[in-house]
Amino acid sequence: MERLRGGAGFAFTLCLAWLLIAFLILPLLVVIPISFTPERYLSMPEGEYSWRHYETLFTDRRWRKGIFDSTVVALGASCLAIILGTICAIGCWKLSSRLGETIRVLALTPMIVPPIVHALGMYRVWVDYGLIDSYLGLILAHAMKGIPFVVISVSAVMSNFDPRLEQAARSLGAGPLTAMRLTILPNIWPGVLAGGVFAFAISWDEIVVALFLTRRAVYTLPRQIWDGIQDNISPAVAAVGVLLIFVTILAVLGKMAWDRRMATRESRRA
Repeated sequence: MERLRGGAGFAFTLCLAWLLIAFLILPLLVVIPISFTPERYLSMPEGEYSWRHYETLFTDRRWRKGIFDSTVVALGASCLAIILGTICAIGCWKLSSRLGETIRVLALTPMIVPPIVHALGMYRVWVDYGLIDSYLGLILAHAMKGIPFVVISVSAVMSNFDPRLEQAARSLGAGPLTAMRLTILPNIWPGVLAGGVFAFAISWDEIVVALFLTRRAVYTLPRQIWDGIQDNISPAVAAVGVLLIFVTILAVLGKMAWDRRMATRESRRA
């Protein structure tokens, strides 16, 4: 192992990994100082910093509405994705391997198919049902985008679940729903929570479907950013970017804290 670490190949791989990390992280870090510029246009602050653009987010009615709408839609979409994705993952686990894998692949199509294709299809269907520019319509659309992440995370946890626990509950007289509630759900919470975090983050950042399905009644934060870039690139857009980064990091840290807490609880039980 020490010989591998000291070789030229390992050094090259390590250097390549750091370059990749820098390529992914640096554009995000550049947004942070830009959001503190005192100017009315995008620029790096030179000796003076200002919170004016963050104040704009909470004093301007349009930005407040964008934050509110994004939060409502993301919460609704993540809850719906958790319910449907968990049911799908448990159902695939119970079915035969071939049928279960087929259904699982179909459930992952929203992740594979280009967003523009989904947006076009949803727009055509949503028009017929009057769901265009409505909270329900956008929540349903974003839930479809989040279901694959819940299915993946819950399926990963279900692969380590002992089916004899459910069988024992059924043999003691518990019904299917009771057995699932008492044996399966308590053991798959980490996967459910992880899928919900990803579904929330996907909905919070989504723009393609929002452009097709919303007008003015529902005006999410990414839609507001898009329109702001089209009209006038304000540093408030950078402040929103920092807010989006903060929300995503907060969600991931919350998930990590939950996993650590559950691991500590399991170790105490053992």
